[in-house]
Amino acid sequence: MVKRESYAVIGLGQFGSSICDALVQAGQEVLAIDSNEEVINEYADSVMRAVIADAQDEDALRDLDIGSFDHVYVSIGKNVEASIMVTLIAKELGAKDVICRAENANHARVLEKIGADQVVRPEHDLAKRLVFQQLNPGVIDYVQLSKKVTLAEVNINNPKFFGKTLDELDFRNRFNVNVIIIVNADDEVNQMPQASDVIKPHDKITVVGDLKDIKKLNSIVA
Repeated sequence: MVKRESYAVIGLGQFGSSICDALVQAGQEVLAIDSNEEVINEYADSVMRAVIADAQDEDALRDLDIGSFDHVYVSIGKNVEASIMVTLIAKELGAKDVICRAENANHARVLEKIGADQVVRPEHDLAKRLVFQQLNPGVIDYVQLSKKVTLAEVNINNPKFFGKTLDELDFRNRFNVNVIIIVNADDEVNQMPQASDVIKPHDKITVVGDLKDIKKLNSIVA
């Protein structure tokens, strides 16, 4: 079962609305905040609570007990000053996990400096993802866990890898990545691969490592 947590979404533009919809579909408790009454009315019946408020008003956020929420999304993008102020207030009121939408690199840098726990740039991130997958077609999917750690699922199409064990292939020393999952052609999942497990034609492996090492691996196994 998915753990139920409390979420506050501040700003119901395109990004904030999408976050709200996804959280509601996942059965999570959501407080939606926006200064536009018409927008709030649209969400009044779907979220736990929908409030018309100026999120730059510290007293308003304090009254809403914003610091008690498990996660706070600040999805005010175009109004950079408001985004910064709301993030600062949320952190000062004790919000543990503040995720912010940024318009550009400078906006993202400021949000990180004032304490945002995660900063996303949806259009920028999507463009990077599309280009990466076009340039690395053997990589089925990937998630960047940090600046130096990426988790990726890679197709094994190179016959030189078929019929060999993980020990023989020595992914850790040859490619500087760790294999944590193997999925075979029948979609059977090996979640705890052992050194003696054999790579078969068209297996998919999930690896963890630096993005540059994963790119190197993909260029050889694809």
